[in-house]
Amino acid sequence: MHEEKPREAPGEKPQGSGGESTFTVLVATGANALIAVLKLVAGLLTGSAAMLAEAAHSVADTATELLLLTALRQSARRPDQRHPFGYGKARFFWALIAAVSIFVSGAVFAFIEGIRAMLGSDAEQTLAWVAYAVLGVSFLLEGASWLQAVRQVRNEAAAEDVGFRAWLRNTDDPTVKSVFFEDSAALIGLLLAFGGVGLHQLTGSGFWDGLASVLIGLLLSGVAFILGRTNAGLLIGRQADRRTVYALRDALAARPEVDAVVDLLTMTVGTDQVLLCARLDFADSLDAAALERACVDIDIELHDRFPDLQEVFLEPVPRADPTMRQRVLDRYGGAGAQRLREGLDAGA
Repeated sequence: MHEEKPREAPGEKPQGSGGESTFTVLVATGANALIAVLKLVAGLLTGSAAMLAEAAHSVADTATELLLLTALRQSARRPDQRHPFGYGKARFFWALIAAVSIFVSGAVFAFIEGIRAMLGSDAEQTLAWVAYAVLGVSFLLEGASWLQAVRQVRNEAAAEDVGFRAWLRNTDDPTVKSVFFEDSAALIGLLLAFGGVGLHQLTGSGFWDGLASVLIGLLLSGVAFILGRTNAGLLIGRQADRRTVYALRDALAARPEVDAVVDLLTMTVGTDQVLLCARLDFADSLDAAALERACVDIDIELHDRFPDLQEVFLEPVPRADPTMRQRVLDRYGGAGAQRLREGLDAGA
């Protein structure tokens, strides 16, 4: 979230990178669907467990991209009576389902196929050149999809003035993060499959082919865990990033009508959508009409400076109220409450 952006037209929500996210997912979907077919044919022709595991990997990725497209479509729906805060969290839900699908349809199959090959009798490998050719073509296609994901991550990170890894760690856009991690895992998986096929051909032992399949399963499990944890956190209700929280705190504390910000609550309700609830100690000189006018002015200013704000709720409370102070301490701890007070004193 950034300050000092032009405000959108009344009634409109900023679209952010939704169009580019859709393009990134579409590129990944087309690439994975084609790759899945090629790997399946190669796996059946060569009898390679690693190639069959990679085919399952690409099928899982294709299903994941379709779920992510569903997430993008559902989350774009406008707020209505039943969902007054919008459908932004639909993106988090479908991205979580996509992460589960990676494990169920990809990792589990890779484990089963790999263990079967490692414990079974050695099978003669045929048409190894087909596997190498498919792996090479797949690497090029996956690489193109990966480069598109990397390009978007870099653009998003630069727009928010953060590093590449920091953006991936803190982003509220699970679609791009999912594509990036899936494509990264796919490229590593292709190298593992290449090694498994090559060692099988050199040694005549299918153990290496099976081991490559098991390693692919472990790789997919790791990606599924990372993405699942990210989306679970967003679904539960994660606060906005710290820079945004502190910027909101300072903006509120700088208002002449505000003596102190007693409490500040934010929640990510969708990609580029933040809900704000602030408990403020207003100046005692304000009468009821002036207090109402101040709330309206603050709402307008915050929406102008922070376009990602979806809704703003302001509650007047006395700063010395022990109940409010205890809630802040319970939520943020002593150090967090101190940072809040320091920011308020500096901005007041």
